[in-house]
Amino acid sequence: MDVMVTEELTEELAGELPAEAVEEAKGRAATLLLAFRHGNQLAFDHALDRLFEEQAEREVTTLLTWIAAEAVRKAYAPEVGDRVLRAMARRAPRDTGAVHVDEEGVDAARLIEAVAAGEVAEVRGLVATTPDTTFLLGGLLQGVAMMLPLLPEGELAEITAELRRRHGGVPAGVPEARAGV
Repeated sequence: MDVMVTEELTEELAGELPAEAVEEAKGRAATLLLAFRHGNQLAFDHALDRLFEEQAEREVTTLLTWIAAEAVRKAYAPEVGDRVLRAMARRAPRDTGAVHVDEEGVDAARLIEAVAAGEVAEVRGLVATTPDTTFLLGGLLQGVAMMLPLLPEGELAEITAELRRRHGGVPAGVPEARAGV
C-alpha cells in the first residue's frame, strides 16, 4: 500500500476516533504484532478474538498497515519500497491465520540442566531470551514426562504432595504421601 494512502487512512482514523481510542487501537495492534512476531499462536488468536468481539478490525488493520508502511519507508528508498511490497504480496501465504513458529530456538535441555544445577541466573536468562516460553515450558514438560518412569516407587507421590503443600495446600480427598512415614 502506498505510504500516502496509508497516512491518509491514519489521518482519517484519527479524525473519526478520539485520540485515546487511537492509542488503544495502536496498543491492540502492537499486541497482535508481538504475538505474531514471537510465534505465539495462542496469544495471537486471543488478541484476534478480542478484536473481533470489540469490532475494532478496521482500526487495527489500518494501524497495522501504517506500521508496515512506516517500516518499509524507513528501510527502503521510495522506488525500492514498492518493489519490496509487490514481492511480499506475491510470496504471501494463502492461509494467513497461522503464526510462524520457531521451535528450534528453544533449548529445553539447557533449561533442565540449569534447573538441576541450581543456576538461577541461567534459568532466568533462558526464559528471558525465549520469545515465546510456551515451547520452552512444553519442552520442559516433555523432559519431566520422560524422567517420570525413572523415579523409584513412591517418589512421584511424595513430589506431588510437596508441590501441593507449596502451591495452595492439599485439596480435600488427596491423601498425604508421607502420612504412613
